[in-house]
Amino acid sequence: MKTICVIPARYASTRLPGKPLREIQGKPMIVRVFERASRAEKIESAVVATDDERILEAVEKFNGRAVLTRKDHPTGTDRIAEVAQKFPDVDLIINVQGDEPLIEPSLIDQLAAQFEDDPDLQMATVATRMNSIDEMKNPNNVKVVMDQNSNALYFSRSMIPFPRVENFSEVYKHIGIYAYRREFLLEFAKMKPTPLEKTESLEQLRALENGYKIRVIKSNDRFVGVDTEEDLELVNKIYLEEGIA
Repeated sequence: MKTICVIPARYASTRLPGKPLREIQGKPMIVRVFERASRAEKIESAVVATDDERILEAVEKFNGRAVLTRKDHPTGTDRIAEVAQKFPDVDLIINVQGDEPLIEPSLIDQLAAQFEDDPDLQMATVATRMNSIDEMKNPNNVKVVMDQNSNALYFSRSMIPFPRVENFSEVYKHIGIYAYRREFLLEFAKMKPTPLEKTESLEQLRALENGYKIRVIKSNDRFVGVDTEEDLELVNKIYLEEGIA
């Protein structure tokens, strides 16, 4: 399969203005994400999808690839779909968020591999186990429950499964990294928002409500999405202490 990684990046951010251009050890965050994603072995190339010339210029300054998209997209999926239309020969698109500068290239490869032996699979994503009760109860952390074939049953901001017994099941946090077959992505972007999607404000529920499966990879990788100054300081510290290039 021909696979590309698309990294959406908007300049506007309520909690961290100009977030994609904030520096992580001398380079803009969006460049750090692009460089790490580009190391995945199963993708042909990575491309940043942005609505801002400043981000485009920053990526190209470091020899990265970026494309300008419309500014009026209501969701990141719509932005990814616009880019998908520019690559008609691509089979699979991996969507890595532009605020995940610790993304592991091997995880991108694991997502791509899910589609190699399953022609019916249209969409896949990632989850990681949570260990703190406070983390589990935080509505900003989206939880996911899966069936025994690792397909998502439901995503929620509420704590699921509910701990009715003392030794309750593991609780998994959803990580917003997705893989789509190109044709499904284009169709998905055209679907109308669904009731559960609007209730939880979780776009991935649209796929489940329309009867599609979402494969979920369980990962032990470290995820630090950058939304605040504190997150940015932590990532800079990790890059410095671990000598991440």
